[in-house]
Amino acid sequence: MSAAPDAHPRSGIVPMFVGLMAAMLLSALDQTMFATALPTIVGELGGVNLMLWVTTAYILAATIMMPIYGKFGDLVGRKGLLIGAIAVFMAGSVVGALASTMPELILGRAIQGIGGGGLMVLSQAIIADVISARERGRYMGILGSVFAFASVAGPLLGGWFTESIGWQWCLWINIPVGLLSIGAVLFFLHPPKIDREKVRPDVAGMTLLAVATTTLVLTTTWGGHEYDWISPMILGLCFVTVACAAGLVWVEARAAEPVLPLELFKRRNFVLTTIAGLLVGIAMFGTLTYMPTYLQMVTGVSATVAGLLLVPMMGTMLVTSVIAGRAVTRTGKYKRLLLAGTASVALGLALMSTMVWDEPLWLTCLYLAILGLGLGMTMQNLVLVVQNTFPLSVVGTATAANNYFRQIGASLGAAVVGSLFTSNLVRLLRERLPADVPAEAGDFNSITPEAVSQLPGPLHDIVVSSYNDALAPVLGWIAPLALVAMVLLMFVREVPLRTSLDRDTVGDALDVDGRSDSDFTAHTGEHERVELEYGPEGDEVGERA
Repeated sequence: MSAAPDAHPRSGIVPMFVGLMAAMLLSALDQTMFATALPTIVGELGGVNLMLWVTTAYILAATIMMPIYGKFGDLVGRKGLLIGAIAVFMAGSVVGALASTMPELILGRAIQGIGGGGLMVLSQAIIADVISARERGRYMGILGSVFAFASVAGPLLGGWFTESIGWQWCLWINIPVGLLSIGAVLFFLHPPKIDREKVRPDVAGMTLLAVATTTLVLTTTWGGHEYDWISPMILGLCFVTVACAAGLVWVEARAAEPVLPLELFKRRNFVLTTIAGLLVGIAMFGTLTYMPTYLQMVTGVSATVAGLLLVPMMGTMLVTSVIAGRAVTRTGKYKRLLLAGTASVALGLALMSTMVWDEPLWLTCLYLAILGLGLGMTMQNLVLVVQNTFPLSVVGTATAANNYFRQIGASLGAAVVGSLFTSNLVRLLRERLPADVPAEAGDFNSITPEAVSQLPGPLHDIVVSSYNDALAPVLGWIAPLALVAMVLLMFVREVPLRTSLDRDTVGDALDVDGRSDSDFTAHTGEHERVELEYGPEGDEVGERA
């Protein structure tokens, strides 16, 4: 039987998948390496007050670009876009590595984000192009394990670079890894070709989306910290956010090729999983961004050891991601995994809110392991539900939209947790430290873990306890978000996973009103339908027309 035009040759899936894993590893390693090196970086460059922007700039840029990459991938194909995204990411790494001030570093991170926004979205969409939804669970689980692996290796590498050859190598390392990624994508990735009419980019929609996203993140970053919540600046940002969001809805309803199609929101499963992903994103990135800093400052361990202390979380995430992926492929069921995962995330955050600065390290590691257990069951399965709800002809747009709102959660999580953490820390240090301490102990705006370890006993305990008391309660405040996500996912309809690679097949999911799904019109031409047969363990055993 001849292969379908939209099917990837079965013998080519493994090398193709290696290329996608390399691209995702590039982004994941960068983020996790930086988390460990961040305390030393801000200490050397003198900018604790700008610390949250090192992370927020990357996430904000990546978030804005996700829907753009997703839409253009559907319109013109994904391979060239993925190579371009990797190249931009590498350029941002060079800018950041050469930075001598915090603003220069933040600029480099923003450029990285412009490229990084396409790495995960395009990789996930390409997988959907060539692997059926039923079989995809296994592959999505492996992609999830890539992030978990990077979250273990990244902090270790970040700590080793920071303590030996310099934190700049957290950025320089992206150059050889990026070149390897481009080579793998160039030679091994052969996605289906897409014949489309002339592209009509939704410039107005992209502009409104970028402005609304930026002002939203600025509101959460500056509110209650740089400016009062009722100050003219914050109120003005809120007004611009709402106005741009309303304008976006108006524009997208009329655009020929909307970057964020409103039809997506007619699907109940898309709406529920997207909101749940946003809430879990707040919890996940709010925690991951600042736990390495917490561990170094509070426990006094080195950057390398702080990375090792994250192994329990990433270990459970890696294992459960792979096991959950295989279970979905074998059984076709995913709803129970989503409910159990969000419950575990909520439990892990609630336990972490009880942390005290002198508790045993193994207890903190246990809490992190519980959090990782939940994330491993949740993140990749949320994407799988979305991809199963839409035809392959728009799967890039749908995947990007889902990732966009999850990254909004990541932006909000990093910004809100960072803002609350920073403001709490400044307030507690001001309240607890004697008035003459700055003259004796130096500028606390440039303090590093090494400087904390050299403080006299009473001052050391004040600083360490302040770091603990600044972060732990914030984690407790975001724990209920995971419970809300769990409640929402109870209403997800567990639709059978497709075994077809037909680009026009639509998942049998209900719309937001509980009625049968509205049609998605897809002008993709005629394709031969390929269905995969599965053995008793869910393994693919052949194809049938």
